[in-house]
Amino acid sequence: MKTIGFVGVGIMGKPMVRNLMKAGFSLLVYARDKSKVEDVIAEGAVFCATLKEIAEQSEALITMVGFPKDVEEVYFGEGKLLESAKEGTYLIDMTTTSPSLAVRIFEEGKKRGLHVLDAPVTGGDIGAVKGTLSILCGGEKEDFEACKEVFEAVGNNINHMGEAGCGQHAKMANQIVIAGTMSGICEAFTYAKKAGLNLQTVFDAISTGAASSAQMSTNGAKMLKGDFAPGFKLTHFVKDMGIAAEEAEKAGLDLEILKETLAHYRTLEEKGMGEDGTQALIRFYE
Repeated sequence: MKTIGFVGVGIMGKPMVRNLMKAGFSLLVYARDKSKVEDVIAEGAVFCATLKEIAEQSEALITMVGFPKDVEEVYFGEGKLLESAKEGTYLIDMTTTSPSLAVRIFEEGKKRGLHVLDAPVTGGDIGAVKGTLSILCGGEKEDFEACKEVFEAVGNNINHMGEAGCGQHAKMANQIVIAGTMSGICEAFTYAKKAGLNLQTVFDAISTGAASSAQMSTNGAKMLKGDFAPGFKLTHFVKDMGIAAEEAEKAGLDLEILKETLAHYRTLEEKGMGEDGTQALIRFYE
């Protein structure tokens, strides 16, 4: 497959489009506001004005939108991706969304002779730029194997997690880890500050030891600088943790740390910080 359609050319999607073009794929892009994709058009991507247009011309379609409602909006309905894609097209939703929605898209796509994968990613905007995303894929194994070359253009830790919906379940596990880690970093900094320690010295001392993590080295460092620009928007993390909490409840699990962290983030979102990065959690403790 050589022609890929990309829907959702934002913080994560734009560098992914660039890396796919670098790997030799022909890229078609769709955006409601063409001005937001003029840069990648200038670099060689071809703009499509409608979802129907991009679906009819693509061998594989990647979606990287914001919320489950956005996923539903692009896949279901007249002139949308499921209806417009040619038989045999690969539909790859890389949005973090609900496992049940991933299964619904898979089942509808199968009826139409389409190959559907749910393949959420982790690694943030830095991983998207570097092409080092971790990809958590659910769907049929042969479809996963057929799309390996596509995944390798944007990521370097590529895993088949199981049947449809399993990619999203794996992403929920990832977000649960991040929720606990972010709370731990904020509480550590709060404790150190109260003890009268120099926070930069504390960070330098513990960020490469047993307390090290990707969240510590990136978002912990940003907290100390007061840098709240989004690598991953707080409002999107609230969405992800909300899905994880719902799925945990369905499974009969009581994940207290997840629920408490989600409540803290929701408080910040209600205060108008939804467009900040996830590192803004430190403001809850201030």
